[in-house]
Amino acid sequence: MARRRIGFWYRVVVVVVKPLLLLFTKREWRGMEHIPAEGGFVTAVNHISYVDPLTYAHFQYDSGREAHFLAKSSLFKIPVVGRIIKGAGQIPVYRDSADAALAFRAAVEAVERGDCVAVYPEGTITRDKAMWPMPGKTGAARIALSTGAPVIPVAQWGAQDILPPYGKRPKLLPRKKIKVLAGPPVDLDEFRGREMTAEVLRGATDRIMDAVTELLVKLRDEPAPPREQRRKGKAAAANGTENGTEGTTGGSAAADGGKPVEDGAA
Repeated sequence: MARRRIGFWYRVVVVVVKPLLLLFTKREWRGMEHIPAEGGFVTAVNHISYVDPLTYAHFQYDSGREAHFLAKSSLFKIPVVGRIIKGAGQIPVYRDSADAALAFRAAVEAVERGDCVAVYPEGTITRDKAMWPMPGKTGAARIALSTGAPVIPVAQWGAQDILPPYGKRPKLLPRKKIKVLAGPPVDLDEFRGREMTAEVLRGATDRIMDAVTELLVKLRDEPAPPREQRRKGKAAAANGTENGTEGTTGGSAAADGGKPVEDGAA
């Protein structure tokens, strides 16, 4: 697949980060044939570690289509950091907007320009105790239904071995194996052309998250619990009960609020 021309700052990040990923990780990339060669599209990705934006971006870059992540608009105001992420084509999300559609206007515009917009529908690193995807927020579905663009589900596994969920101390050696698997576009035909009610958005979002979970089942080679159980797990984690996340190094939902890859749509 011929690579499209990328901007200066995106290239700088690639030159700095990719050699480190090649040095400290082993890779198993699968499903690149499902990444569209042309046109805008959305990828919906599970979230398991603070470092998985880098490992997933490595896969996406190797596919020939670089990912443009959603980022909190406030990050674009930080000196140096804001200049880099803006120059690299990352997308501001205006979470304080009263209109959820307006909150994603920049993402919609990016897809319409022909870019790949990467969304973590869970909105945060999973808090499921077994690290299965939690129910998604509706941002990916909203962008896809607004633009008519396909949604490519992507599952990843292995980044949590470098840095556990909400962890602070990476373990770089021995080299960790990173698995990423992209699947065919999610079938959202029954939701397209309809008013984007809460019911429509929830149905499309559940369809997307089911596709991501099915791919993760293949990567992990073990069955996932039913979606309803993962909903209970999310609620339990929010309440701090024993059914919440295990094996993490601490942190809360707020602790992930500053990461530049979240999907803030409700």
